[in-house]
Amino acid sequence: MTSPVEQNLPQPPIAVSPDEAARLASVGRTTLYAALAKGDLPSIKIGTRRLIRVDAIRDWLARNETDSKA
Repeated sequence: MTSPVEQNLPQPPIAVSPDEAARLASVGRTTLYAALAKGDLPSIKIGTRRLIRVDAIRDWLARNETDSKA
């Protein structure tokens, strides 16, 4: 059973705005929007709001990871 203190802990977001996604990924907005336009980074549109899952940001970064020895 969880204690009342554990229930009040803030939960990390599961999706963020494109501006917040760029900040989390440490890339510029232009780079992030280019990835969205190419389809490299999936997003969700709800009404006029565009959201990007935090897991999708992690996957996108992992796919673009390079070997530092190359």
